[in-house]
Amino acid sequence: MQYPVRPATMTYDDVTHLAAKIKPKQQRVELEISMDTVSPNYCRSKGEQIALNVDGTGYDETNTYSAKIMDKQTFSSIQATTNTSRYAAAVFRKGELHVTPLTGILQMRPSFSYLDKADNKTREREAANEGGDSSQDEAEEEAKAITVRFARPESEQARQRRIQSYEFLQKKQAEEPWVHLTYHGVKDGRSDHERQYLFCQSVDASENSELVKTPKEYLAMLMPPLAEEKVVKPVGPSNVLSMAQLRTLPLGEQVKTLMKNVKVMPFANLMGLLASGTDSTSVLRCIQQVALLVQGNWVVKSDVLYPKNTFSAHSGVPAEVLCRGRDFVMWRFTLERSVMRKEIASIIKLPPEDVKEFLEHVAAPRANRGWEFLLPTDVDFIKKHSDVAHRQNMLWLGIQSKLEKVFNFSKEDFVPKKSAQPDPVHISGEQRLKMAQERAQENQSTLQKDLEARRAGSSIHIKQEPVSDREDEPMDTSCSSSIPNGSLNGYPSATSPDFDHTNGGSPANTASLELQDFVIKTFRKHFVITLNELKRLFNLHVASMPVGQSVFHSISDHMLQDAILLSQQCKQIMVPFPAQTKAAPDEQKVFGLWETGEDFDKHRRLLYDVFTKNYRVRRNIIQARLAQELGDVSKADIDRLCCPLI
Repeated sequence: MQYPVRPATMTYDDVTHLAAKIKPKQQRVELEISMDTVSPNYCRSKGEQIALNVDGTGYDETNTYSAKIMDKQTFSSIQATTNTSRYAAAVFRKGELHVTPLTGILQMRPSFSYLDKADNKTREREAANEGGDSSQDEAEEEAKAITVRFARPESEQARQRRIQSYEFLQKKQAEEPWVHLTYHGVKDGRSDHERQYLFCQSVDASENSELVKTPKEYLAMLMPPLAEEKVVKPVGPSNVLSMAQLRTLPLGEQVKTLMKNVKVMPFANLMGLLASGTDSTSVLRCIQQVALLVQGNWVVKSDVLYPKNTFSAHSGVPAEVLCRGRDFVMWRFTLERSVMRKEIASIIKLPPEDVKEFLEHVAAPRANRGWEFLLPTDVDFIKKHSDVAHRQNMLWLGIQSKLEKVFNFSKEDFVPKKSAQPDPVHISGEQRLKMAQERAQENQSTLQKDLEARRAGSSIHIKQEPVSDREDEPMDTSCSSSIPNGSLNGYPSATSPDFDHTNGGSPANTASLELQDFVIKTFRKHFVITLNELKRLFNLHVASMPVGQSVFHSISDHMLQDAILLSQQCKQIMVPFPAQTKAAPDEQKVFGLWETGEDFDKHRRLLYDVFTKNYRVRRNIIQARLAQELGDVSKADIDRLCCPLI
């Protein structure tokens, strides 16, 4: 045993040892040593104060200091080293060196456990003063709801973490009982008897084969001859691949493995990690299957990190819940550079460890700014691959719609208060003159028709087109004379006089046809749908289209609504929602399939008429109305009629 906090010249050999105990398995030793309370270096008032704090004013057999003064000191051991194979105790006597191997080396240091006891006494007194009548408090305590959780089967990995935890080690140490010992001083006869075991009892030196070597053999043992070392290939962790091993995988697996390990990466860095000559179009096709675009950088998808039927390593939360929470964090970073951890946690309502893990994947903490996205916005990628960026934006709109329903929030809640104002557009005088000349050329044909109509008098009637009440409605101009004005209010239908039947239509007309085709197919599948749900389905439809083949650009809510009404097969159902409804404005706009050419159309129209009177109708009322207007209606027809509305 060693006493590192005391000089070697000041031993405890002559000091009275009051008690000793040991835990053999843990190699822990505690000694109680008396203190000289009459020494001029001892402060008696301080010793009395410590005893009072520890034991209080009462007398009990469990008191630490029975004399009402601190008259003893406890020393507790710690292991100086865990590997004692290189250490031994040696005794030299009569020309012989006797060596005894050591199984443990302990350092004895003062223990201050009495201070913990004093703190506990203080807390008990404070609780007694503030608690009052404890029996009355218990009687008046209100019932509280508790959450019952059933323990899941413990995996081997979780078991290893639990065994290595501090709490488990403390519990194991407390389970071993203390063995009380009797202390014998250095000059005691029992101590002298134990010291005799340090000397070798065998008188035959031939038994010590290790100590009868010749000088040459002993030198060979000290300096063994060099041997050819076999080069052993290092074995890496099971989840780590070298670049050579990585490039043997298919391209899709390479991209997935890289994104799963890096979490967030610019596209240029990803191309640099792949083999030279890899086609960037193929990489773009693969990266969109395992990652999402956030601020021009690719972030691995949540379902790649948290596969189905798995659970959180921190809290045991299912993978489906983790994916929704992480998607919300990624979506927030599509809106702004920094987010606050408390705000995220208050919405997704997941344990702090999981929220921190989500943020550490894509962000870093910044002083007074919360968590900032790890990488700068990759503007070059967005400009170079605008079609991919647009498709990813449509995909995020679909994800946003799902998150709004799950977490009950609105995008407007997270719009930054201070948004950057767009730069003003400056139009020169020459451009204004050119625009005026083009408008005059476009209006020339209309003026010519009006003049001819006046000359012809009443013999020819010119059909007057209704004047639109919308402002800045775009005109059908040629490519050479088109000037973008930044506003799109709708697309002409196939029957419109502006539609070019010879060329297949302009890009805007093509998009209008595609949009109406999507609307008709959607309503033939769902029959009744709100504007909000139609937008979600449209965003998913755009995101599922191949890269570069999308004809939709900047489709507004008004265009989508016009496409429904211009299809001539759908009509808006004016459902009278109550004033205090929680439904969003887009959810209050309900549209239904009106004309399909089937006999069932009259049943559907009658149902729509019922819902124009009340927004909530019982099934028996619908059945009675159908029987009144159309006679007996089968249960199968009623189920077919009501299922789209549920």
